[in-house]
Amino acid sequence: MRRTGLLWVTLATIGLAISGCSKTEEIKPRSSEQPAARPAAVGAGGAGANLTSDSDFVRDVATKNMAEIELSRLALGKAMNPEIKSFAQRMIDDHGAAADKLKSVVSGQPIEWPAQLDDKHRKTLDELAKKAGSDFDHEYVQAMVEGHQDLAAKLESRLDVQSLADWKTAAAGRTANKALPDPTVAMSDVRVRPNTSDKQVTMNINRWAADTYPVAQKHLDTARTLENATKKGSTN
Repeated sequence: MRRTGLLWVTLATIGLAISGCSKTEEIKPRSSEQPAARPAAVGAGGAGANLTSDSDFVRDVATKNMAEIELSRLALGKAMNPEIKSFAQRMIDDHGAAADKLKSVVSGQPIEWPAQLDDKHRKTLDELAKKAGSDFDHEYVQAMVEGHQDLAAKLESRLDVQSLADWKTAAAGRTANKALPDPTVAMSDVRVRPNTSDKQVTMNINRWAADTYPVAQKHLDTARTLENATKKGSTN
């Protein structure tokens, strides 16, 4: 009987210990829920990464668009390499079309459209205007690389994370150390989707970002190729 009594006391003690552990474990997930809920970013952006208000986003990408156009107009008159001149004309056409589309998307909304370049891009334009010859060619395409890297990262903040990852994987596989194929034709089967929103204007802006992103990446890929080709000719 005495052993039986001790056994019951031992079992009761173990039961209380298990009960205490269970309660502790029930509380722990609550403290770890928030980090798990954060959306994962892909590359330099991804849905939710550096997400700004619609007004800030539109002003920022519109300014970047304007800078690409102004720098490229300068290149049409000063570039020596005919491939760079051709690239500059494409920048004017593509970024002009993208700007017009974005203007249409935000038409009627209380969103201020930039009237001129900001100080950062104005400084880049002024410094580039002082260059000539092969130095100009190299500095221009280098500015195009940096500008499109910034633009692509900004656009990624408005895109669906998984579709962005899928697109990047497909693009990497299809380049195979060659130029990125035309994303609107050769990669039309892999679509970048916009991040979802309950606000219609935000959704429309996100769709614009999804449409613009593949083209911006093609520009970046071409600018990198031209940058590598002009390194030897630059005296810098």
